[in-house]
Amino acid sequence: MIKKLDIFLARQFGLLFVGAFVICQFVLMMQFLWRYVDELIGKGLSMEVLVQFFWYMGLMLVPQALPLAILLSSLITFGNLGESMELTAIKAAGISLIKALRSLTVLICLLTVGSFYFQNVIAPDANMSFRQLLLSMRQKSPELEIPEGVFYDGIPNSNIFVEHKDLETGMLYGVMIYRITGSYDDATVILADSGRLQSTADKQHLLLTLYAGEWFENMRQQDVAGGSAHVPYRRETFGHKVMVIDFDGDFSLADASMIAGAAQSKSLNQIVSDLDSIRHYNDSVGQSIYADAQRTSLSMNYLPSDDTVRLERALMLPRPDVDSLYQSLSAEEQRRVMQRASQRARSAEQNIDFRREYTRQLNRQERQHVIEAISKFTLSLTCLIFFFIGAPLGAIIRKGGLGVPIIISVVIFIIYYILENTGSRMAREGQWAIAYGKMISTAVLTPVAIWVTYKANRDSTVFNPDAYMRIVRTLLAIPTKRNLSVKEVIIEDPDYESCAERLVAINAEIEAYEAAHDLLHAPSPRRVFFMPGDDHVVADISEREEAVIEELGNTRQPRLLARLNQIPVVATNAHTRPFRRMWLNAVCGCLLPLGIVLYFRIWYFRVRLKRDLRKMHTVNNEIIKQLTIDN
Repeated sequence: MIKKLDIFLARQFGLLFVGAFVICQFVLMMQFLWRYVDELIGKGLSMEVLVQFFWYMGLMLVPQALPLAILLSSLITFGNLGESMELTAIKAAGISLIKALRSLTVLICLLTVGSFYFQNVIAPDANMSFRQLLLSMRQKSPELEIPEGVFYDGIPNSNIFVEHKDLETGMLYGVMIYRITGSYDDATVILADSGRLQSTADKQHLLLTLYAGEWFENMRQQDVAGGSAHVPYRRETFGHKVMVIDFDGDFSLADASMIAGAAQSKSLNQIVSDLDSIRHYNDSVGQSIYADAQRTSLSMNYLPSDDTVRLERALMLPRPDVDSLYQSLSAEEQRRVMQRASQRARSAEQNIDFRREYTRQLNRQERQHVIEAISKFTLSLTCLIFFFIGAPLGAIIRKGGLGVPIIISVVIFIIYYILENTGSRMAREGQWAIAYGKMISTAVLTPVAIWVTYKANRDSTVFNPDAYMRIVRTLLAIPTKRNLSVKEVIIEDPDYESCAERLVAINAEIEAYEAAHDLLHAPSPRRVFFMPGDDHVVADISEREEAVIEELGNTRQPRLLARLNQIPVVATNAHTRPFRRMWLNAVCGCLLPLGIVLYFRIWYFRVRLKRDLRKMHTVNNEIIKQLTIDN
C-alpha cells in the first residue's frame, strides 16, 4: 500500500528532480554546443533548422542528464529532510532509511527502465537525424556577409576587399577582387569603383555587377598561327560588367546513407544483428590477407628468369647457401637483384601499412558496436547507482539547498566522467578489454553506493570532521592538549587532601617506572612486531591521573585549572606496538620500508612518553604544593 510518507517523499523528490533535470540538460547542451559552434555561425541558417538542431541535440543528451539530475535531486531532497529534522522524525517513528527509500527506489527503477527504452528506441533516431543535420550544415556554404576594410574569402576561389559598404542600398565602393581558378599563373585582379553583389533566386549562383573598373588577368601560353607565343597578361577597361559566380547558398539535407552504419544510430537488436555480419566480414578479410601473404612471401618474381632458375636449383639443395649464389652473380646482376628486392620490400611495406590501417578500422567498427551495446545498460544502471549515492549522502551530511549538494554532485560526476571516458577511449582503441573499459565506472561506483547506503542506514557519522582529525593526529603523532575552564555550576567540591595524596602516589609510580625502563633506548624489533602485550603500568598511571584531573576539574581556582591544563595526555600503548592485532604487526614488520617507518615511530613514542612522564611528575609536584598551601 502507498503510505502518506511515500507520497510526501515522491512529491519532494519529483519537484526537485524536474528542476535539476532542466538545469543539467541546459548545462550539458551548452557544453555540447561549444563543439559545434563553428558549424552554426555565419551560415545564415533558418530558425527551423536551428530548432531542429537543438531539439535533436537535447534528445541525445537526455540519457546523460538523467543520472546527474537523479544524483543532485536525491542529495538535495534528503539533505533538506535532514536539515529540517524531518528525517529524524521519520527514524523516531521506527522507519529506517531503507524503508523510507522503498517508494523512491521503485520510481528510480522506472526511470532506469525508461532510460534504457529511450536509448534503445528514441536516441538512435535522434542521433541519426542530428548527424544528418550536422553534415548538411557543414556542407552548406557560409552566408555572404562581406565586411569592410578586410579581405573576405567566403566565396570559393576569390578574395574580395571592400573599402566602404552602404547598408541601405547594398552598394559596394572601392572593390578589389583577387581570383585564382587554377594556379598563380592565371590569377585575375579586378578593380572597380563600385558594385553590387546579389544572390539568384535558386541560391545556386551570385550576380556580381561592377561599375567603372579594370580587369587584369595573367594568360597562359596560347597557340597562335605559325607557332606559339607568350601573352603575359590581358587588360580590360569596362564601364559596366556582370559576373556569374557559382555559390550554393541553399540548405538541403545530406544523404543519410553515409552515416547509417554508425553504432550510435542503431538499437540493441540492430547492433546484435549487424555485429554478426561485421565479424563475418572481418574474418573473411583476415583470411584473405593471410592467404595473400602466404602466396607473396614465397614468390621469387623479383629475380630475372635465369636467376630464378638458378635460385630454385640452389633451394633444392639440403643446405641452400643464398649468399654464395648471390656472390656468383655478376656486378650488374647483383645490382639488378638488389634494386628489385628494394622495390619489392617498399611495395610490401606500403601494402602492409594499408592493410594494417584497413583492418584497424574494421576492428574499431566492431568494438564501437560492442561499446554502444554495453553503454545502453551501464548508462541506465548509473541512474540507480547515483540514487543510492545521493540519497544516503544527503541523509548523512544533512545539508539542503544548492550549496554543499551541488559541490558533492559535481565531484562525484567528475569522477564518473573521468572513469567513463577513459574506459570508453581505451576500449575503443583496443588498449583495454571492452567489458573492462565500459564497466570500470560502474564497478567503482557500485561499492561506493553500497557502503554509503550501509553507513547512512546505521546513522554513521561518515563526514564527522572530528573523527578524521583524530585519525590525522594519530598518524602524525600530534599530542592532544587539555582545555579545562571554570564551571558555572559545581555540585560537589573536590577533596583536595585526597587528591594530593593520590598525586604523591602517582609520582612514586612514575619514578619507579622510569627506573625500571630505559625509554630512550631503542626498542627490540622482536618485541615491537612479533610479541603481544600492552604496557599496563603506564595505562594504570594514566587512568589514575585522569581520575584526579576529573575531580580537580570541579575547582573554582583558575590557577589550579591552569596547572591541570599543563598535564600532557599520555598515549598509553603507542610506544609498545603499531597496531592492536598481532598478525597485522607481524605483516608490517616483514615489509621492510613500512616496518622501518613503524619501528622509528615506536621509538619516537617512547621518547615522547619519557618526556610526558617527566612533565606529569613536575606538574603534579606543583599541584601538590599549591594544594598544601591553599588548603
